[in-house]
Amino acid sequence: MSASGGTRAIVAALAANLAIAVAKFVAFIFSGSSSMLAESVHSLADSGNQGLLLLGGKKAQREATPQHPFGYGRERYIYAFLVSIVLFTVGGMFAIYEGIEKINEPHPIEAWYWPVGVLVFAIIAEGFSFRTAIKESNEIRGGLSWGQFIKRAKAPELPVVLLEDFGALVGLVLALGGVGLALATGDGVWDGIGTLCIGVLLIVIAIVLAAETKSLLLGEAAGTEDVEKIKVALVDGDVVTGVIHMRTLHLGPEELLVAAKIAVQHDDTATEVADAINAAEARIRAAVPIARVIYLEPDIYHAETDTTAKP
Repeated sequence: MSASGGTRAIVAALAANLAIAVAKFVAFIFSGSSSMLAESVHSLADSGNQGLLLLGGKKAQREATPQHPFGYGRERYIYAFLVSIVLFTVGGMFAIYEGIEKINEPHPIEAWYWPVGVLVFAIIAEGFSFRTAIKESNEIRGGLSWGQFIKRAKAPELPVVLLEDFGALVGLVLALGGVGLALATGDGVWDGIGTLCIGVLLIVIAIVLAAETKSLLLGEAAGTEDVEKIKVALVDGDVVTGVIHMRTLHLGPEELLVAAKIAVQHDDTATEVADAINAAEARIRAAVPIARVIYLEPDIYHAETDTTAKP
């Protein structure tokens, strides 16, 4: 997995979530808090999700085969989509079930210092993980807002970790609020309400992740900036006079397919056209290094049918 895949952020999140999951489960055993049980399952699910992201990154590095001639770059999208499913089922649905059970059969929280202490520790640990994810994202985010970055990112790992960590921090605040109200009022229903809110939050995040990774799985074109760079690189003003039409497709986060029909003059020789195509491919790779698979088809330029303005 490349640096842009956010390996450091994934490892940091995995380490934090494993430690937090153990601490939360111990707190649940001593306190009986359903919020702590839901949060421990949430952290355990997040740990599994980070494992899936690392596995997807490893599998994506396999060499292309005759059966898969464009390689395995999309494995990363598949495993990111699995993360959304795990987050929805194991995290969200379990928390909602546990919250409803606690609301129907509330009981007071025992040994209050366990859940409160663990939640404070978890907030600190998740904050460290979230900070790491933000730092790595800022290296490639450019001028995009956070919403735009999550929507447009072609590497799924950082958006997944960002949303997971954000959801974890909000969930911890909800759990702390539920536990605090349950302790203040002596009514365990508040603990169940906090658990229910955690479940709803996780399901919302899972749906957002599923929608974004589904788009990547279906196949997304290059970003607007890269498309313009490729168009400029294609035209040399001599043999290649324009772009009739062009299509791009991400074969993976760091691998782009470019297919274009280019305009040439009717009196160009085959050698001139072949040399121009080779030169155009070199310019494209220099301008957009991830453009690794390029197919160019020459056609005779006709002014009355020129469609160079089309993508």
